[in-house]
Parts: sequence; C-alpha cells; structure tokens
Amino acid sequence: MLGDPDPEVRDTLAYAFLATWTEHGVYDDLLTGLGDGMCAGLTVGLGETDTDSVFRRSFSALVLAECIDRDTVVRRQPADRILGWGDRLAGWYVREQDLRGFVPGKGWAHAAAHGADALGALARSPHLDVPELTVLLDVIADRVLAPGTPLLVHGEPDRIAHAVLEILLRDRVPLSILEPWVARLEMGARVKPSRGEDPYLRTGNAQAVLRALYLQLAVSPRQPEVRSDLLLCVVASLRRIHPALLTR
Repeated sequence: MLGDPDPEVRDTLAYAFLATWTEHGVYDDLLTGLGDGMCAGLTVGLGETDTDSVFRRSFSALVLAECIDRDTVVRRQPADRILGWGDRLAGWYVREQDLRGFVPGKGWAHAAAHGADALGALARSPHLDVPELTVLLDVIADRVLAPGTPLLVHGEPDRIAHAVLEILLRDRVPLSILEPWVARLEMGARVKPSRGEDPYLRTGNAQAVLRALYLQLAVSPRQPEVRSDLLLCVVASLRRIHPALLTR
C-alpha cells in the first residue's frame, strides 16, 4: 500500500496511518522492524525512472523519518541502529534517479523533498554529532549538485533548506565547516554551462537552495547560534552569484 500509485491508498491511508501510529507509540515495540522494513523499501526499483516504484522508495523515506523522530522521543534504539538507518537513507538519497515532483493522476512522488525531510529527522537524533552531521551536509550538497539532478521546481529547495536548518539547530557544526559548504554550493551555482546549454539546468538547484537557506536564516522562529555569521556568508554568496541584481 505504501507504494501504491493511487494517492488515496498511499497518502491518505497507508502513510497517514503508519505516521500517526508511529508518532503515538503504537509501534514502539516494533520500531526496529518497521525501520528496517522502510530501509528495505528504499532499494525497491532503485535506478528506475518514470516508474511507479518511486512511490515505495519515497514514502519509505517518510515513514523512516517518523521512526527516527519517534526514537528521538523514546530513546529505545541503540546508536548503531539509528546510524545504520542513516547510512541507508543517505545512500538512497544520492542514488535516487526518479526525482519527479507531482505526477499527474498519481500524486506526489517527491523523492528529493521526502528524502530531505528524513535527513532533517536524522539531524534531530541525539545519536548524531559533528562527524555525522557533516556527512549529512555533504549528502545534501551531493544531491543538489549532481549532474543528473533535474531542476527541482516543486518546493524541494525549501524542504532541503529546512533539513539544513535542522542540522544547524543542533549547534554542533562550526563555521569552519559551514563556510566551505556554502562555498561549494556557490561554485555549483556559478558553473559555466557548455555552449548552447541552458545554464539553469546546471546552476538552478544550487541557487534555489541558497536562496531558501537565506530565507530560513532570515525568518525562521528557530535559529542556530551561528545564524548571524552564516547569514552574512550566504548573503555574500548570493551577491556573487547575482552581481547584476544584488550589488548595486
């Protein structure tokens, strides 16, 4: 049901029930098996494009996020279990090839957004510290900058930026790591296209994520300790990306 192409079955029934029951502790004694099952779902049809298998992978990521968030509340899973789920989630996220957003007649596939939501849940887990949180930032950058990633035009940059904010809110990752990460996205946002190539196919996602991150840092009611310095860093990058628009 979680991979059903019918959105009423998938979104309204399967996902809604699993998410609600997980949040309210119905599956606390079964959380290990549920999380492992969702990790298995991440590999179903992996590598396919434009097929219905994406729904199973994408919605498995959402339910896995619920499992991780539930453990953050009840603390019943060992660290190696959560980190193992994180490894499988990250591996899927950078390898996913079907990044359609809304599929007419079938609803949301939204793997890039759902994966970002799951990475945000992982960032909230107390089992992750600076090394693991840094890996999450690298995974996000890898996904955004991958040559095969299409333009993400269904709200994914905002969801990705929100996942970054969840990492920042742990107040563990220092500016010495964050500033080079922003610079990496800036480089991707300024890369010169091949002759005759639409430049935004190469630069659009990085630009959109940096703008969305600026918005998170500017208006979110929850802010990390590095907000002021990081906001200056992001603004400087945006000005270099758009010199004709933001430097006059």
